[in-house]
Amino acid sequence: MSAAFRIVTDLPVPPERAFALSLDIGAHLRSMAATGEQAVAGRTDGVIGIGERVTWRARHFGVVWRMTNEVTALEAPHAFVDEQVRGPFARFRHQHRFEATATGTRMVDEIAFRAPFGVLGRIAEGLVLRRYLVRLIQERNRSLADELGAAGTGQGPASSPSVS
Repeated sequence: MSAAFRIVTDLPVPPERAFALSLDIGAHLRSMAATGEQAVAGRTDGVIGIGERVTWRARHFGVVWRMTNEVTALEAPHAFVDEQVRGPFARFRHQHRFEATATGTRMVDEIAFRAPFGVLGRIAEGLVLRRYLVRLIQERNRSLADELGAAGTGQGPASSPSVS
């Protein structure tokens, strides 16, 4: 993998709730509403599980893309991995971890990817793609946090996602 980043988001709910919502296709679609994302093939609603695939269709950079991801590892309620099996990246891997804290859950997203097109792709990774993907995942996490916080926890909003 050429590029990678890590985002940490604290949520005021138990890991089981954060884990379940993160696997919910409807929640993902709500979090990506700005891109017009749709689930168009494979598992298109409900909760995705190990070995299942979903094909997403969305507009990024003014272009409509399709990307098929598969859940390649799942350890409920602590972690799962989804990886691109078909799509615009040469490689794309997203590991999701859920760690219990005194106030709820620390959700850790580790994304590693490689753009296509050799040296030109590496330049795009550094100039545009990493920053764009960080913002996309942060927005997804804010949306999940809003859904989880609005579910009557009484603990207030989650912290803002941090990047490393």
